[in-house]
Amino acid sequence: MTASVAETRRLLLGIGMATCAVALFGLGDALTKYLVERQPIERIAALRYSIGTLMMLAVLAPRMRGRLWRISRPWMVLVRSLTLAFATLVMGYTLRLMPVGETVAIMYLAPFAVMALAVVLLGEKVTKTGWLLAALGFAGVLLIVRPGAALNPAGVGLALCLAAATTGFHLITRVLTRTETPIALLFNANLVGAVLFTLAAIPTAGAPWPTLFDTGLMVFLGVSFTIGHFLFASAYREAPASLIAPVNYLHFVWAALMGWALFGHVPDGVTMIGMAMILVSGASIAVMAQYMSRPPR
Repeated sequence: MTASVAETRRLLLGIGMATCAVALFGLGDALTKYLVERQPIERIAALRYSIGTLMMLAVLAPRMRGRLWRISRPWMVLVRSLTLAFATLVMGYTLRLMPVGETVAIMYLAPFAVMALAVVLLGEKVTKTGWLLAALGFAGVLLIVRPGAALNPAGVGLALCLAAATTGFHLITRVLTRTETPIALLFNANLVGAVLFTLAAIPTAGAPWPTLFDTGLMVFLGVSFTIGHFLFASAYREAPASLIAPVNYLHFVWAALMGWALFGHVPDGVTMIGMAMILVSGASIAVMAQYMSRPPR
């Protein structure tokens, strides 16, 4: 096998892993919507994060040992984990009121907000093309939440709160990746989420307990999200970020497909145009960011 063929296979493997990861995220979002209509959100999240923690301990701890959880900035990692837990809670309440595809699409306001805030908080620079692409993505969100779109107003408000929480999560992550490993960040987020939501689920003990089928789905939810995050992190080892980052925007495409498959919800034509605008602008910004970060030859 020549070096070029081997490199091509690595690139395809990385893209394939990232595509599978976001498909699992979309499936997880759809399953979450199904479950939150039957079970307390805190109970679902407690099992999801506990499964993730146990999986990582069973699979990775024997090989990585202390490196699995070792971190340099514990307080900032804790804030990141709490932010993710808050986003999970808001996501659950949003999905009770909103279709899956539209919820995830609105959540993708976050990358544009991160880009804007990074200019102020992190001193990063954005080109005119970047701002135009961000405006295109924002316009896409406006098409989705436009008057007459038949979306629940409270659900739209929660989705915007979700986008705000996701923005904070990504900004903190951007800072922490300079000193922490992706695996350690994932493990600590799972651990904090497991503890926090287990405590939060105690008051829901009086609610009807899930059927065996729903319990299986809740376990599968934890497995799918954990595998998805692991695949996405692993994809960056096989292919450059310039190829992997745009794949992230397939998340809400998968979410819309899963929403159609499980709930029969099909976005109308204008909403689909808005989703396409977000997809094009977000993927373009991701590609451009990686291109601009390359050192000059």
